[in-house]
Amino acid sequence: MSTSTHHTDEAETTQVQPELASHPGGHHRVAGGAFDPAQLLSSLPQALAKLDPRTMVRSPVMFVVEVGAALSTVLTIFDSSLFGWLVVGWLWLTVLFANLAEAVAEGRGKAQADTLRRARTETLARRLGADRSTEEQVPGTSLHVGDLVVCEAGDVIPGDGEVIDGIASVDESAITGESAPVIRESGGDRSAVTGGTRVLSDRIVVRITSEPGETFLDRMISLVEGADRQKTPNEVALTILLASLTIIFLLAIVTLQPMAGYSGQQQTILVLVALLVCLIPTTIGALLSAIGIAGMDRLVQRNVLAMSGRAVEAAGDVSTLLLDKTGTITLGARQAVDFVPVGGAGRAELANAAQLASLADETPEGRSVVVLAKEKFGLRGRELSGATVLPFTAETRMSGVDHTDGHQIRKGAASAVLRWVQQEGGTIPAGTAEAVDEISLRGGTPLLVAERRTDGGDAITRVLGVVHLKDVVKAGLRERFDDLRAMGIRTVMITGDNPLTARAIAEEAGVDDFLAEATPEDKMALIRREQEGGKLVAMTGDGTNDAPALAAADVGVAMNTGTPAAKEAGNMVDLDSNPTKLIEIVEIGKQLLITRGALTTFSIANDVAKYFAIIPAMFAAVYPGLQALNIMGLSTPESAILSAVIFNALIIVVLIPLALRGVRYRPTSASSMLRRNLWVYGLGGIVVPFLGIKAIDMLISLIPGIG
Repeated sequence: MSTSTHHTDEAETTQVQPELASHPGGHHRVAGGAFDPAQLLSSLPQALAKLDPRTMVRSPVMFVVEVGAALSTVLTIFDSSLFGWLVVGWLWLTVLFANLAEAVAEGRGKAQADTLRRARTETLARRLGADRSTEEQVPGTSLHVGDLVVCEAGDVIPGDGEVIDGIASVDESAITGESAPVIRESGGDRSAVTGGTRVLSDRIVVRITSEPGETFLDRMISLVEGADRQKTPNEVALTILLASLTIIFLLAIVTLQPMAGYSGQQQTILVLVALLVCLIPTTIGALLSAIGIAGMDRLVQRNVLAMSGRAVEAAGDVSTLLLDKTGTITLGARQAVDFVPVGGAGRAELANAAQLASLADETPEGRSVVVLAKEKFGLRGRELSGATVLPFTAETRMSGVDHTDGHQIRKGAASAVLRWVQQEGGTIPAGTAEAVDEISLRGGTPLLVAERRTDGGDAITRVLGVVHLKDVVKAGLRERFDDLRAMGIRTVMITGDNPLTARAIAEEAGVDDFLAEATPEDKMALIRREQEGGKLVAMTGDGTNDAPALAAADVGVAMNTGTPAAKEAGNMVDLDSNPTKLIEIVEIGKQLLITRGALTTFSIANDVAKYFAIIPAMFAAVYPGLQALNIMGLSTPESAILSAVIFNALIIVVLIPLALRGVRYRPTSASSMLRRNLWVYGLGGIVVPFLGIKAIDMLISLIPGIG
């Protein structure tokens, strides 16, 4: 994060946007996870379109189901029966429901993309000539990297760029959903502008940084639609595992037919296809893509744009979080919390002088001194008519007031005020240095307050006391860091402050470690040390000086308000520019991995019940002893097979909301999560099919010719 000198040389001041509500920009967010029949219905056409074998082949498990459904359809045409057509119908529904899960997940992204498209309007740009003295109107789509454009109040910014001249208030609600305007200015870490946003005031000159069709908005639309989504390494690995299990079961089914013939109990191809579909991991195979899309969507719901699914998964495996202090751990502006008098001055006298000296100090620190004096001593409505006020400047590092009677007050950095006192011939009371050092050791910033009075013709200059400024730690962060610690994640605070101040803030916030007086090289070195130990590292940043570390981190979250270099270096962009969101990103990544693991466990555990349903039904006539395995008491062989096929299809629909919403995440250790998943989804994956198949069998038994 960028730093700037204020009351003390080592202090950091950074403007941060306020915390957003839990549902940022809610007017265009798509609800997540609820079972919405209307949403399922609207996604049906897309699900039907996905039956194209060229699309289905991307999911080996469901492609096998589709081939089996097509083969069963052909066979049933030549050997028609009610049982055959019911099995064929439910086989096709199994494929359709798998496509429906993916279509619903993609539909949520398309709804978000439609909103973003409305922000991408065709605009005319005022392009400057090479000498910047002339301008011409051109379509925004004709702009190229390096072009300079002028934007004034009311203009839509025609493309992604960087402010190189001027300062303006910009409405980014079309992108972020947040109605509050933001400031964009040249020469700092808040210079990046996004095409499609609107200038509300003043005038800026923007250098275009992207080609047509490659803007930030275009990229975001493609990502939330899923158009550019590729399978992550974990998804590829799981797909290979599911394909391997499918091949194993396929070989087992193929060899089953000759064995059945030897026993005198030939099975129809239709029954063998039904057995194959029920035994291969169709549940997780059907939901795998939807889980990944929904994970990306949950980030979009929180106004975070992930450049790849790999970054989301990496967030779930992060071991170390690097957090900037200012604006992330603290509120970003130090606040006055106490008045410490010295040399016999009273606290009320000190507060009165400090408030008078702060009336012309427009910094957040200066305003907080005015507020504290009002709250502690009821000081308000001061009259300064005729007096000369001295605003705070970076050169003097002081503010103050000069009354017409010669009474002067100064408040500011300790070194600056002490120098003023000495120049005026004053003395430093005993205890001043101790008060300053004590506040510094506690992680605070000391501001000295001094006055010069004329008493009987003699001028007396003296120090009245110290104002204690404190970097206020955000409420609730200690608890969140405790949760991260329980998950095995180490938190490191990064700051430009001196080690004493950094240590005090770190202890109050509850982080595990800190890096003080950090430079870009220090951040890079810390990331490399962590990664060399086999850990994945996440960090946030918004400045060009953060770009190397963002690129080196496994999860680099750049602020949308930051420089183009920072946004290009990170693999995620937070549109709200809220640095604390890094903690939420980690939780979303973990939720994605947990959801995938839980539903995989559930899917594989399902096979136990299906074995007990179908195997006895196929061979009990030849081997009566197998009837003992029919512990569900299913009515007939046909009913048992059909019940298993129907359950296999319906469970996909039932689990779609869970796949979209995600398994609820609770901060805990990996071993605790594993035990919980085994009990809930492992045991549940065994028990639920027994109950479901039996219930379906009871209904099917009422159908003549089947029951």
